[in-house]
Amino acid sequence: MKLEFTKMHGLGNDFVIINGLHKPITLTAEQIRALADRYTGIGFDQLVILQPATRSDADIMYRVFNADGGEGGQSGNGARCVARYLREKSILTSTEISAQTIKGLVHFYFEKDDTVRVNMGAPGFEPIDIPLVSPQRQSVYPVVLADRTIEVHALSMGNPHAVIMVQDIVTADVEKIGKQLQQHPMFPQSVNVGFLQVVDRSHVLLRVYERGAGETLACGTGSCAAVVAGIKGKKLDNAVTVGLARGSLVIKWEGEGSDVWMTGPATTVFEGQITL
Repeated sequence: MKLEFTKMHGLGNDFVIINGLHKPITLTAEQIRALADRYTGIGFDQLVILQPATRSDADIMYRVFNADGGEGGQSGNGARCVARYLREKSILTSTEISAQTIKGLVHFYFEKDDTVRVNMGAPGFEPIDIPLVSPQRQSVYPVVLADRTIEVHALSMGNPHAVIMVQDIVTADVEKIGKQLQQHPMFPQSVNVGFLQVVDRSHVLLRVYERGAGETLACGTGSCAAVVAGIKGKKLDNAVTVGLARGSLVIKWEGEGSDVWMTGPATTVFEGQITL
């Protein structure tokens, strides 16, 4: 099988987009892992497959798969890449686009500076929605690891997130703690782990250890989750610049019950064909 693809990235968080709008594309987990291999495949953090929408209020549908072959619920950087792809391919040319995902609708807006603003929906805090094993909702959750007990803010942004407040993201033990949390029985569907350093009330630094991908250069839903956690903890204002390894995102949230808005760039790297 020969596949045409487009390689894109959002602040270094890289994606392969495959257009299945006119021809159904079905890949096994093994095939996805082969494509994700950075030495023998294309290489990516996540794969996005476009499909025709099945909802009347959506312009398009897309599915997101992690590099390990498992399906993800949502991707903030991937959403911006989808919007950029649709415009560059003249598939949809409107300044507003609605896309269907397995977690619901996502709305894209093209800004005058050519960045993409995405309505990421309202965060979920109930343990059953994250999902998280806990008898009740808490502001922070103590988690016992092999060598320490840490406190995490847990929420869903269409996928599960655990946010840890740290003094310095450079010295944070991202890989070790990230792996331990992802394997912890408290998170039955694993979890994206964010390490958040608050610089001031409108500026933070962030590293994210993503499920199915490991540490990535940027994470859109992770940025949303981190800012929500900081606002809930009264450490941040309602509009925050999130500094990541290759640039920044602007996240806005007006509080519980409100949608989270994310604004940032998306870039096409190259196009090609690969034979499976």
